[in-house]
Parts: sequence; C-alpha cells; structure tokens
Amino acid sequence: MHTVRVQKDVFNSGDAINVFSARNSGSGGIASFVGQMRDFTGPDRASGAAISRMTLEHYPGMAERQLSDLAADAHARWPLDDILIIHRYGDLSPGDPIVLVAVASAHREPAFDACRFLMDWLKTKAPFWKKEVSADGASWVEAQASDDAKAARWDR
Repeated sequence: MHTVRVQKDVFNSGDAINVFSARNSGSGGIASFVGQMRDFTGPDRASGAAISRMTLEHYPGMAERQLSDLAADAHARWPLDDILIIHRYGDLSPGDPIVLVAVASAHREPAFDACRFLMDWLKTKAPFWKKEVSADGASWVEAQASDDAKAARWDR
C-alpha cells in the first residue's frame, strides 16, 4: 500500500507521521524524512547566499504518476507494509516543509533503506524544478553531481 500527495498547501509533518504510524500500528519499524526549505544556496551556509523564498514547479499528472511508480519500485525491492510521500509545489519560505517520506516495515533495516532510496530518487529524478530568490535575483537550481552519485547506487 502507498499514498502519494502532490499539493500546494503546507502540511504538518508531525500530524502526517502520527496518522501514518497509527495506520501501521502492526509494523515493527517506521522510518521518515522531512525535507524543508533552507535559507541559503549551495552546499553550506558559509559559502551560500541567503534565500528569501523559493518556487517549486512540477508537471501535474506526471509527478503523481512517477511518485506512485517509485513507491511501487520500493515495494518490489523491500518487504514494506506502507509508504507515504507528500511533496509540495508553489511558493515556499525558509523553514517550510517541502517533502515527507515515511516507510513502514516489519523491521527497521528495510524501512531505513527504502526511505533513503525514495529520497535519493526524489532528489534527482522527480519532475520538480526549484527557483530560488536571493538578493542577487532569481535562479533555477542546478542538479548536483553528488546527488546523482547517491541515486546511482540504487540502479539495478
């Protein structure tokens, strides 16, 4: 089983994880990851510029379909009870949640592995595009080779 939501509205990650956990009370392990908007560009705060906001664009229909296919792939790789993926689009401010991935399994190891797999794939292959706004203006976020390398470890 899996649930995929692509939405403009903000979500409360704690509430979503609580509902997911209650729905999977028989699972032995639940792993989750919440990604939120940073307030700086680049790999670290020291070398990056301050960001005041970000716009996330997506390809409606395709994004939901690809995330659902991704969840099905995770189910095929690991013995999972359930997956929840929530991904936002639209205008965001620093600290706003962007993505939540939660995975339930009988044991912790498949839950951890599947959660990492889902986030590595989302970071590199999902049809979302980020435009950051700083004092220097707006710019589209480029793909990072380090993210591609992390995702490549899951290639079959």
